[in-house]
Amino acid sequence: MNRSFAPWMRVAVGLGLCSCMAVASLPAAAQAARYELDPEHLSVGFLVDHIGYAKVLGMFRAARGSYSFDEATGTLGEVRIEIDTQSVFSNHAKRDQHLKSADFLNASEFPRMTFTAPGGKRTGERSFEIAGTLDLLGRKQPLTLQATWNKSGPSPIAKSSYVMGVSARGSFKRSGHGMNYGVGNGWVGDDVALIIEFEAIRK
Repeated sequence: MNRSFAPWMRVAVGLGLCSCMAVASLPAAAQAARYELDPEHLSVGFLVDHIGYAKVLGMFRAARGSYSFDEATGTLGEVRIEIDTQSVFSNHAKRDQHLKSADFLNASEFPRMTFTAPGGKRTGERSFEIAGTLDLLGRKQPLTLQATWNKSGPSPIAKSSYVMGVSARGSFKRSGHGMNYGVGNGWVGDDVALIIEFEAIRK
């Protein structure tokens, strides 16, 4: 080998080794896991004003959903929650039938209301702002949920399951979806407060 060329070869090899070491030391790409909402530990509730006297507390008894989440980075994505409108319950049979009618949820024509979001913004160690879309009565309107990541870990009941618990809150105007019954005369509030509590199982 030409003696004048040898030092340059040593430099090149050294730079190559440094580059390899640098690449090896880079953190692995985020690995988001898929989670499915556990229907046995899922509550979707709502509060709506009734003639100014008090708020009616109701819930939906059937819902499902999923999302992706990376615990290491806090990256949230592909959020989807589907709620069966026919499952509405307010502890009053006659009112529930009215809620399912065309005056409100029109459950026969629109059996589901759906919330979707491409992701969420982390606002604290365990808090997130999830800006998405609510599809209700065939109309899509923005809806933002404020969510708290309560806890994650192996389930003490189902030993093979890894569970994540979340509390979320949001609100929307039902008139934005064309649900105008009782708004004009003030009998039924326009603002609907959403209460979502769930445990999700990592797949």
